[in-house]
Amino acid sequence: MINLEKAKKVLSSLEKRGLTLGSVESLTAGLFASTICSVPGASKVFKGSFVTYATSMKTDFLNINKAFINKYGVVSKEVAREMAIIGRHGLEVDVCVSFTGNAGPTKEKGSAPVGRVNMCVATSKGYVNIEKDFKLDRNEMREECVNSMLDALEEIFEE
Repeated sequence: MINLEKAKKVLSSLEKRGLTLGSVESLTAGLFASTICSVPGASKVFKGSFVTYATSMKTDFLNINKAFINKYGVVSKEVAREMAIIGRHGLEVDVCVSFTGNAGPTKEKGSAPVGRVNMCVATSKGYVNIEKDFKLDRNEMREECVNSMLDALEEIFEE
C-alpha cells in the first residue's frame, strides 16, 4: 500500500522550498504521478509526467540514444539517470524522478533480472541513483517503487 502521508510530507517540503516536481515513468506507468496528484494542493508543486513505458518511447520521445540503451540496458542506473535529467529539462521542473524496471514475468537475454528497478532523482545540484531488487508481484512492486521514491525524496528534502 502506498503511504499518502509521505506524499503529503514530500509535497509540503518541496513547496516550502519553492521547488517544482515532475516524473518520467516506465515500470510504474504513471503511478507516482497519480499518487502525488491524489494529495489536495499537489498542483502547487507537481507540473507533470512523461510515461515512457515502451523502449521506443525512451528513444523516440525522450531522445535517449539507442546505442546508449543497448550498452547499459533499458533497466539500468544510466538510463534512469538520463530519463530524470531529460525529464527535468523537458518538464521544466526543479526536481524530476524516474523509474525503470523489470516486473516480469520473464527476463530477456542480457537484460535486468525480474524484480530489478532503477530509479533516479535529478536536481540542479546533480542526481541520486537508487537500485532495488524486489520479490513481489507486478502491482506490489510498482507500489513499493513509489514508496521507495517517496522515502528518498523525504530524505533528500527533509525539513
